[in-house]
Amino acid sequence: MAKLAKTIELLREKGAGYVLKRALSKIKGERMPELDRIQQLFSDKSGLEIGGASPMFWDEGFAPLYKVIKGLDGCNFSNSTIWEGTIESGKTYNYHEDKKGTQFISEATNLSQIPDSKYDFVISSNCLEHVANPLKAIEEWIRVVKKGGLLFVALPNKEHNFDHKRSVTQFSHLLSDYQNNMGEDDLTHLEEILELHDLKMDKPAGNLEQFKERSLNNFENRALHQHVYDVALLKEIFSHFDLEILQTNKGLDHIILGRKVKL
Repeated sequence: MAKLAKTIELLREKGAGYVLKRALSKIKGERMPELDRIQQLFSDKSGLEIGGASPMFWDEGFAPLYKVIKGLDGCNFSNSTIWEGTIESGKTYNYHEDKKGTQFISEATNLSQIPDSKYDFVISSNCLEHVANPLKAIEEWIRVVKKGGLLFVALPNKEHNFDHKRSVTQFSHLLSDYQNNMGEDDLTHLEEILELHDLKMDKPAGNLEQFKERSLNNFENRALHQHVYDVALLKEIFSHFDLEILQTNKGLDHIILGRKVKL
């Protein structure tokens, strides 16, 4: 049932074309390059996932990490989302077969429930694009990771979804949002999104008026892609925070893996 729910989530979020390409990649057995090395980095370690649980990390996913890690907690912004439905905080984060961790209900930009340097890693797939202040979020994710810990972030490649008409966001814009302490209720990009969002690739969004109505309520549903990313932008973000970049990958998703080298 969990996997069916995630498939429905992907249809809603990415459209049928993306889901078909993802299914074909599974049939082909596609995996992240140097997967054995990456799994060794995460093996028997404990971490936090922001915005999961995520198909990318399933056993048949592009980067199957769930089966090798020791433990995993989860964080989501609300007790009720359009992807997961109702979520309960506590020991309810079921990420792999009989493995469960603690579910936190908290903004990705505010992990104040979690002490510094608690985890060996943070992972997040197809979440950061929904965050209005991504540098504030990354700063928090780094805070809860130990020195030497890992940060694995995957974001959608715009060429494969409804963002394909939009331009990649400039790092200077993200930095300005951070310096101005932009809140998660921000709708600065709504005009651009309404003009360039390809509704033909996002059938669940409905027509333009229905999409606009949903978008105006974004603080409640977080369906908007606030920013658009590529690997170059992700490298700028990681370099800004002095993270050692271990690997990047461009495909259906843009992926970056880094290590925290400073306290």
